[in-house]
Amino acid sequence: MSFASDIIREAEPYDINQMTHLLEELFSIEDDFTFNEFTQRQGLLMMLDDNEKRCIMIAESGDQIIGMCSAQLLVSTAEGGISALIEDMIVAKSYRGQGIGKRLLLSIEKWAYKKKAKRMQLLADRNNINALDFYKKQKWAATQLICLRKKQERN
Repeated sequence: MSFASDIIREAEPYDINQMTHLLEELFSIEDDFTFNEFTQRQGLLMMLDDNEKRCIMIAESGDQIIGMCSAQLLVSTAEGGISALIEDMIVAKSYRGQGIGKRLLLSIEKWAYKKKAKRMQLLADRNNINALDFYKKQKWAATQLICLRKKQERN
């Protein structure tokens, strides 16, 4: 299938069902996350609730969503301004290698640029060599930083 006819656009609430399936595919290749449909739907609803500070771009072929990438704005003291955190970059397996991921990433970069982000950052699974190679080809550079996390424990 040719990607030239595919559409890259901002996601809408009616896209959540298909985006949830893409997140299931993404989380199946990441060791740090476990797919939970209810939780992922809630997160997507929150992302779509504030289109000034958050954005989800999707790739659509016909009536099927075949890829997505999200970003949200943060304040960076290191940059003295806004930075964009890129997440949930996924192209459905059967559509990879056609330039769709590149187009999605460029569209989210343009969104961040319009929002005056001074820097963009993303997390990638260190074992996902294909993703790391893809980001390197798109001129993303590794840093000396590592990501740590701690979940809030509820009593």
